[in-house]
Amino acid sequence: MDIDLNTIWFLLVGTLLAGYAVLDGFDLGVGILHLFVDRDEERRIFINAIGPVWDGNEVWLVTGGGALFAAFPAVYAGVFSGFYPAMILLLVALIFRAVAIEFRSKQPMAWWRRTWDVSFSAASFLGSFLMGVAFGNVIRGVPLDARGEYLGGFLTLLNPYALLTGLTTVALFAMHGSIYLVLKTEGPVQAKVRGWVNDTIILFVVCYATTTMATLLYLPHMSEHFKAHPWTFVLPVATMLAIANVPREIFHRREWRAFLSSCAAVFGLMGLVGLGMYPNLVRGTDPSTSLSVYNAASSDGTLTTMLVIAGIGIPLVLAYSISIYWIFRGKVKLDSMSY
Repeated sequence: MDIDLNTIWFLLVGTLLAGYAVLDGFDLGVGILHLFVDRDEERRIFINAIGPVWDGNEVWLVTGGGALFAAFPAVYAGVFSGFYPAMILLLVALIFRAVAIEFRSKQPMAWWRRTWDVSFSAASFLGSFLMGVAFGNVIRGVPLDARGEYLGGFLTLLNPYALLTGLTTVALFAMHGSIYLVLKTEGPVQAKVRGWVNDTIILFVVCYATTTMATLLYLPHMSEHFKAHPWTFVLPVATMLAIANVPREIFHRREWRAFLSSCAAVFGLMGLVGLGMYPNLVRGTDPSTSLSVYNAASSDGTLTTMLVIAGIGIPLVLAYSISIYWIFRGKVKLDSMSY
């Protein structure tokens, strides 16, 4: 991999999207697990565990989308327009999720809170699933014309491989969310969630192993870089070690280490996708139509200017995220101001 301006932007966009997966992944996971507890107090604890940070986490998605638009406009314009129905569904899910968090506590009636509980959990599941489906299609390849415009329909996106990556993403975020809940809760709620961690890890490992086998069998292009550069096998090994370390840290009640291991695993998985895809951003079913970091990029002048802006803006986003997590560190305590 030659480190030129285009590759730097590939790494930058990938890092922003990986940051989003790490940060918003756990609060989507909390939403997926939300209906697995019955008592109103427990559900309030779940929502308040992510309450101070969920909207800040989505800044990483906005930043990543903006970086993609600036650096690789052909991808943003051509493929996103083809993915339009799926993108609208994703946005509806994210909006409904935000509305559910805010509206649930506005009225005390049981039916009101149950309605928003279901909305919150369903939107979290749908959002996670659609993100996985999108990644699955980008990895597998979609029909593109010579100008990089999408030629398929909505149902084309719902192929078996994409559906499998969608389920794997749901399992990944559920695992990540359960570990975060162990970190943020205490007492009987923590004991209950602690029992979910191994189950969610097993579910994810089964889904991940199935997806990996399907990738190796049907998408050999994803393993080309690993075969050409054997040292890159460090990344999948380190990722699996990070996942394997989670139960150990949970057993020894080192919740922070368990959560950091989970974050490293999510980041590593995003790195595996990026390494397998490079230099393509979106693979075409006809490889000659693929959108890469070279044929889909802005001019060198634009990339240089935007790199300076990113060098100023990204540290600010990072500083904001760190400050929010520092301010709201510790266990969840419910009070009159809680959701």
